[in-house]
Amino acid sequence: EGRLVESGGGLVQPGGSLRLSCAASGISVSSYDMSWVRQAPGKGLEWVSTIRSSGRTFYATSVKDRFICSRDIATNTLYLQLNSLSTEDTAMYFCQTTSGTPRGQGTQVTVSS
Repeated sequence: EGRLVESGGGLVQPGGSLRLSCAASGISVSSYDMSWVRQAPGKGLEWVSTIRSSGRTFYATSVKDRFICSRDIATNTLYLQLNSLSTEDTAMYFCQTTSGTPRGQGTQVTVSS
C-alpha cells in the first residue's frame, strides 16, 4: 500500500518561504502522479499542485508562479517550495498519489506576522 510522510511546515511571516517534503515508502514517486492538496481551517480540501509520472507539473491558479513542485527520485521524495507566502496560504498541507496510498498526517503551514 505504501506510506507518505509530510514535513517541513511551520510558522512564517508574509512574504516568506518554506519547503515541504513528502517522503514516500512502498511506492515510487516517479511511477505515479503525485499531488499536493491543502485544507485551510473550516474549509474543504483544495488542490494545489500535481507532478505527473512524466514529470510535467500543474498548479492551481492561486499558487502558480509562487509554488514549485518537484521530486527527487534518488530519495523517493516529493517537494513543494512555497514562496511569497500570504495569510491565505495558511493550511494543513498533504501529499497524495494515484497509487491508492493513503494521505499522510499532513504538515501545518501558518503564515502570520
